[in-house]
Amino acid sequence: MFIPVAQPDIGEEELDAVIKTVKSGWISSIGENILEFESKYASYCGLKYGVATSSGTTALHLCLASSGIGPGDEIIVPSLTFVATANAVMYTGAKPVFVDSELQTWNIDPQQIESKINKNTKAIIPVHLYGHPAKMDQILSIARKYNLAVYEDVAEAHGAKYRNNRVGSLGNAGCFSFFGNKIITTGEGGMVVTNNKKFAEKMKTLRDHGTSKRRRYYYPWLGFNYRMTNIQAAIGLAQLEKIDKIIAKKKWIAGTYEKYLKPIVQKIELSPHESWADSVFWMYSILVTSTGKISRDNLMFKLKEVGIDSRPFFYPIHRYKRFDCHENFKITEYLASAGINLPSSPSLDESQIRFICENIIRILDE
Repeated sequence: MFIPVAQPDIGEEELDAVIKTVKSGWISSIGENILEFESKYASYCGLKYGVATSSGTTALHLCLASSGIGPGDEIIVPSLTFVATANAVMYTGAKPVFVDSELQTWNIDPQQIESKINKNTKAIIPVHLYGHPAKMDQILSIARKYNLAVYEDVAEAHGAKYRNNRVGSLGNAGCFSFFGNKIITTGEGGMVVTNNKKFAEKMKTLRDHGTSKRRRYYYPWLGFNYRMTNIQAAIGLAQLEKIDKIIAKKKWIAGTYEKYLKPIVQKIELSPHESWADSVFWMYSILVTSTGKISRDNLMFKLKEVGIDSRPFFYPIHRYKRFDCHENFKITEYLASAGINLPSSPSLDESQIRFICENIIRILDE
């Protein structure tokens, strides 16, 4: 038996949608599925406009490029996130400015943002790490004070809520990923959602090579090929029909892990779940806080020996040489060294979670 960290919830509905689309002949980046998926996903987030893209990374880059972000600009991002958040900033020629995390939510620490703002700062990109919302009230308040845009990185938090509002709908735009391990998937793919019609139209222009709406095969702007295919959108529509079911299962998985890991809470910290947040627990994660013989990496190795996959937290982005950052972020470093993502697939059953937890307890008690 091997229990992977993540598997998509793909079934007959997605297969039927793909077959129908293939038979229609509309398999590339033009088709009704794309328009419907953009509209329905934006509506799900509580917004008016959706712009489908080829990945979560291109969603971020397209959002920034369409905002006029470029060389000389600075964008504030957390150090503890997937590297695409900072890479997308660099694609525009702008500079990512890193901020440490907080222990409470594992997200960007709002109290440390203001000290990083200067005349070159143009935006903040909060990331809702592993499915738990960041402290958006404080972040938005700072943004208003300094007239900054807020672009939410929601790659890991589809459907999560901050004070009863879906994340991705709180800032100027929300950027999603539909990679194969996300809450819902299109294989590869992404989406930017916003209430700003002109912004959405500009993103659609740049997404398609900078095309003119008035003249065919005329490209007056430098754009990109960041288009989603009609086949991917067909899968996305089928996935969107079951998103609430998937999220409910994710929450059940989190509760089941907490039940079986309760005996060793003195040796680990469980995934955060603040009262003001409705986390979707994209990855159920723990911190190994024990000072005993078993380190985080040893625990992962021993779990792999009995067929349980896991993965470490993201590597602190500020450490990569290309970002030329020489600061020390103590909380980010701690989380990155102690954190483990446990198997979190919607297909998990209670016996598998119990098996995982029993082995974690056994290993940490050695």
